[in-house]
Amino acid sequence: MKKYYFTSESVTEGHPDKLCDYISDSILDECLKQDENSRVAVETFASKNKITIAGQITTNAKINAEEIARNVIKEIGYDNEQTDIDYRTCNIDVNITTQSPDIAMGVDTGGAGDQGIMFGYASSETENYMPFAIDMAHKLAKKLTEVRKNGVIPYLRPDGKTQVTVEYENDMPKRIETIIISNQHLETASMEQIRKDITEKVIHEVVPQKFLDENTKIYINTTGRFVIGGPLGDTGLTGRKIIVDTYGGYSRHGGGAFSGKDPSKVDRSASYMLRYIAKNIVANNLAKKCEIEISYAIGMDKPISICVDTFGTSTIPEEEIVKLISNKFDLSPKGIINYLDLKKPIYRQTTNYGHFGKENMPWEKIIKL
Repeated sequence: MKKYYFTSESVTEGHPDKLCDYISDSILDECLKQDENSRVAVETFASKNKITIAGQITTNAKINAEEIARNVIKEIGYDNEQTDIDYRTCNIDVNITTQSPDIAMGVDTGGAGDQGIMFGYASSETENYMPFAIDMAHKLAKKLTEVRKNGVIPYLRPDGKTQVTVEYENDMPKRIETIIISNQHLETASMEQIRKDITEKVIHEVVPQKFLDENTKIYINTTGRFVIGGPLGDTGLTGRKIIVDTYGGYSRHGGGAFSGKDPSKVDRSASYMLRYIAKNIVANNLAKKCEIEISYAIGMDKPISICVDTFGTSTIPEEEIVKLISNKFDLSPKGIINYLDLKKPIYRQTTNYGHFGKENMPWEKIIKL
């Protein structure tokens, strides 16, 4: 009997890095809404009551990046520069240029926008084919935002993190060993009230009771105070939560971030396609786990390599799975964009609580292979 522990974390939409991801993806969506052929690579940096937006955009769209950023900060709920950031008074600096013609030369013909490696993963351990630890961490983080915005726990502020340690037995989740939650709060809230409310109104509302027992450890705001948060407590940067965005560390990662990039960037589009293929391999009972890696060269339209690892769980040889992928799917950047219909403004939906496991996204559909 194989027993081990695995831990994953997630963050709320008010985490400084996620604030930046959300601004970048909101700018991307506005560009695609007006011009589906927009080329976008936008980074956002958040610090003390200041937002810096920089990158390259080539588009026919007319956008106001400052207005988009302020609306995002307001939507998240940041309105106090003394404790985090204020959407009304923060300084916003925009420095955007057009895409390099050297890159465009390769992308315009349907090639990849960069070289690199991408991974996709799926597992049968949950209904949405995600690893259990990251799935639970996302659901807890999302619930923290829900109870804040709907007034169930009105003294919470936007910044927060969750962490879940799962005990596995024979590669399946058996129980939850530890839950850690840190969430920003108003100074008037007592730690006793915070811990009681989050335990009752977040953890027990989200986590199935069968995974909790008398030995499960729960830690909430372990420093005893979390009043200063957001960009005032810690700087934020687009693309700094790539493990939160994917599989919580359970699968390997190519290193490229997603947010702020249009689908011609294979960092994003190929990762979505590989999740789609891996999920369908598992859903079609060809394996219980599946990880796929592909690589690209800038300007070239076909992958340089394809690698499949089913961790000894496949029902057919992995070489046959590779052939199936190569024969059934067009893995050129253009082929991926067309297959998943990625030129639509759908990317704000992906920013928070993971890019995978959301049933309404095109790369989560299940087909017959």
